Formats: sequence, structure tokens, C-alpha cells
Amino acid sequence: MHLRQWPPRTAEDFGNRIISADCLWISQLILDDTNIPAFFYFCVMQSSLSADFLADLRAWLAPDELLTHELEAFGRDETEDLLYLPSVAALPASAEAVAGVLAACNKHGVSVTTRGAGTGLSGGALPVRGGLVLDTRKLNRILHIDTDNLQATVEPGVVTQAFQDAVQALGLYYPPDPSSRGSCSLGGNLAESAGGPHAVKYGTTKDYVLNLEVALPDGRLIWTGANVLKNATGYNLTQLMVGSEGTLGVITKVVFRLIPYPAHNLLMLVPFASLEAACAAVSAIFKAGITPSALEFMERNAIEWAARYLNQPIDLPEGVEAHLLIELDGNQPEPLLVEAEQLYLLLESLGAGEVQLAEADHQKAQLWKLRRHVAHAVKANSVYKEEDTVVPRAQLPQIIKHVKAVGEKYGFESVCYGHAGDGNVHVNIIRGALSEEAWETTVRQGIREIFAEVHRLGGTISGEHGIGLVQQEYLDLVFEPVHFELMRGIKQVFDPKGILNPGKMGL
Repeated sequence: MHLRQWPPRTAEDFGNRIISADCLWISQLILDDTNIPAFFYFCVMQSSLSADFLADLRAWLAPDELLTHELEAFGRDETEDLLYLPSVAALPASAEAVAGVLAACNKHGVSVTTRGAGTGLSGGALPVRGGLVLDTRKLNRILHIDTDNLQATVEPGVVTQAFQDAVQALGLYYPPDPSSRGSCSLGGNLAESAGGPHAVKYGTTKDYVLNLEVALPDGRLIWTGANVLKNATGYNLTQLMVGSEGTLGVITKVVFRLIPYPAHNLLMLVPFASLEAACAAVSAIFKAGITPSALEFMERNAIEWAARYLNQPIDLPEGVEAHLLIELDGNQPEPLLVEAEQLYLLLESLGAGEVQLAEADHQKAQLWKLRRHVAHAVKANSVYKEEDTVVPRAQLPQIIKHVKAVGEKYGFESVCYGHAGDGNVHVNIIRGALSEEAWETTVRQGIREIFAEVHRLGGTISGEHGIGLVQQEYLDLVFEPVHFELMRGIKQVFDPKGILNPGKMGL
């Protein structure tokens, strides 16, 4: 079984057969050789909402926490322009309520798609089989910040930046910072093993998780580990849950480790005459013994589009095709300045243009605002597909060159940017004036060629966005049959009825 996205259509296209007017966007569900429209599956799922099932849900949910109408907001995220309507949405306010909802769905055979803030870019939270969306927005408490042990216990619905601000007020630091940190939730970050600009020095979400409370599909609540820095006791269930995209259980509490907040930082914007030169500089910086706290790559279009989107003019010299945004941080200003001077001399030897140093906090904020709004700017310009490639950083010049060559071959424009310090480049493929056939067929052939080259270079097809729905058709490029066999075996142990986020990750 697999899914193929159809162009948007209305109920009238199908003669108003067995479908309500609310179901405006559809996909096609393909079972073996039989084409069954997803609106049909949706209506079947609606009929499965028996009185007994709804009564079991109401035992755990307040009246305003169980929704059966106006569900469109629960069927979207930031992945292209997709919409999959669920049959019902639940907004539990406690771990026990989450467990109760899962037990009810398991009992009645209703699929469950867990949803955070809806900022995902791989379709991981789209309810492609209808069923119930479990929204975690009410699980939004910071339960405890332990300043002695540098730990914090939180619920999954806490917004990432709100958590960062809360611990920073105590002199502590939670580094993972996706571009959507002002709106994304920690539970979604955990589900997709999110990264961000500061992963190059400090690591991604998975590197800060000590322990998880998880609701299993049969309604049992478990803790996966212990609140300690070292743990060699049994299988690492904690790390198995991180990045599992809601296919094994639902995270209801998280214990994160924290670190002291770095007292000082420097930020510089570095121009290069070509994309390849900018990418080649990345490996040279690390070979010189310099470890930036962030090292971001943006081609010219990325900065120009973001500047227009934000109405934040920026002067880009002629002949500059790419920039590196480089941050250094530390606890003492003197060593930081010495490292900055070393970096400046290195960049000069690599042919960089005039380096712009952001000295004041407001200048730093403006540069970071540009970087964090590139994706929004691209989306405002056109329908697009964002591919999340990651390669060993020394291979960055090759993959950027290949992306542009594939674009010329298949006739599409791309805007590239991302976390060059850890080899993670986001390739935004712009639809522009491409026909529907080219967008759905030809462009996908180009994406497959890009991913094949990523794999050949020793990389993989997602660094931080996850596989979800839209990337699973390319999994055969990186996995052998034995990998799928093992992953399906794990899924069967945790979720024998297959109710958790079905139709995702190739499972």
C-alpha cells in the first residue's frame, strides 16, 4: 500500500457521490491494483465513529477536547499544499488522557496521527488514513527546571523557543533550534529528530534527551530510560523513540539535559563568488581547528528573497553568488577574538569577499532573522518542494553542483540554503510555471537523481525533517530489504494493530 498525491479537486468532480461538501481536497489511496479515492476511505472512517468509540473517548476528554467538525486545520502542515482530513480530533490535557485515547483507538481499530504545532516539512503529521488526530497543544507545561543537575522536565506541546527562553533566564542553554523554533513544539522536534543551525557544535534534539514518558497504543504508560547522563542498561528505548515520527508511541513527557549558556558570541556574513567556493570553505574551516557554533550556507536568491519577504533591504555586491553565516561563541571574550582573527585570515586565503561583522545585538538579530525566514520567503514566492539532503561536509561542493545540473536537465529552478557546517543543505525546488505533469512526474525524477547522488556521496535523504509521507518513495535508495524487515518488526512489537501514524516512513 502506498499513497500518491492527486491535484486538488472538489467533491463535484466525482458527482457528489457519498461525500460531504466539507471534503474539498483529496488524495488517491492505492490498494494493490485497485484505485480507491481517499474521500471514500474518509467516509468509511467517518462511519467507524460509533457511539461506543465516542463514549470511550469522552471518558478521557472534556467536551471542548473532542472535535468532529471543522477539522481542516488538523489535516495540514507546512508540507507543500497537502490536506488529509481526519474523522475526529482529540486534544488531551494529561498523559493519562493520552493513554486513554490511545486505548480507545486500539480497541476500536481507529488510526491515530499525533500532531504537534503543524510546522513539519515531510508530512509526518498528516492523517493520510483519516482516523483520529491526537493534538498535543494542551500538553504545554514546563514541569521542572533542575538547575543543580542541569535538567528540565517538560510536556511535548511546549513551544521550542519558549523553553529556550525559560532556561536561558536561569543561565542555561537548550541548543537545538529549528528555523521554526518560535512556533514548533518540542514533541514535534522529538518525533522528527530536529536539528537547526547550532547542531554543528552542540548536536541535534536526540543529543539532549535523557528520558521519555511514552503512551503505548494499548494505553500503557512507560518511562524509557533514567534521568542520568550515562545509561548502559538494556536496549536504548529512549533513542528508538526519538525520530520514530509517532509510529511507535506518543511522547507525553521529556527529560532534557541542559548546558550553561555561552556568554559571548560573534556573527559574520561572508560572501563568495560561487556556490562551490562557499561550500569548499566549510571543510577548510574545520580542518583549521575552528568549530563554529553555527555555519550556515545561503545562495544569493535565498538572501534576496528573504530580504524582500521581510522588507529588510540588504546590500549584496555584484558577483557574489553565495554567503556563509558564521557564528563563534564561548565564555571568555579574549579567546573568542583570537579565534575570529584566525578565521578571518583563513577566509581571506580562501577567496572570500569583504566580511561583514555584526557587532551589535540588533545587527545579529537582523542576520538571523534573514536566515530563519528563507523558507517562508520561498513559500511566499511559489509552490515548492523542500528536500532535506545531508552529505559529509567535504562533499558539499559536489552535491550543490549536482543539484544545479539536475535542475538544468529537468527545467526547474532551485534555491539552496542550510546548515553547511554539518553537511545539511535544504534544496527548495520551485514550481514556478511548471505544468502539473512536470511537477508531479518530471520533477520527482529529478529529485530521485539528486538523492541517488546524495547516497553515492555517503549521505542520506533527510538530516532533520524526517521521512513522513513525501520522502518515503525514495527510501529504496538508502535501505536494503533487510532494513525494512527490521523496522517493520520493531513496529509490530510496539504497535501490533498498526494504528499509530499508518502510511508513513515506508512502514
